[in-house]
Amino acid sequence: MYFIHAIAEAKIKEAEHKGDFENLSCSGRPIEYEDDSMIPPDLRMAYKALKNAGYLPPEMQLRKDIHSALDLLEHMEDEKERYKQIQKVNLLLERVKNSRGMKISIDEEDTYYKSIVERITLHSNKSKG
Repeated sequence: MYFIHAIAEAKIKEAEHKGDFENLSCSGRPIEYEDDSMIPPDLRMAYKALKNAGYLPPEMQLRKDIHSALDLLEHMEDEKERYKQIQKVNLLLERVKNSRGMKISIDEEDTYYKSIVERITLHSNKSKG
């Protein structure tokens, strides 16, 4: 392993002397690291490769779909379409529940429930006014 490290260092120094690292588009800016602490260490490389290829893990895709559905719901004016969108959100939440093997209950005391109701109520009041 030391041999490979020595070759890599030699190539880097050679490129540095030739000026290959000057005028790079990201020069002078800090590196932006992603927080992957919630991903198991043995899956991090695979998730990174999938993300770079434009794919999301199933649970992240579901989360993205839920946020998109809620955003659409917030801006809908037709009550029939809003009802369909609410059903879609419920279906997506059910999928999350099934994927985790856990019970997701959204009752009136839940802050998530309150924020959904607030978004819907505020939009309904705008439509009437």
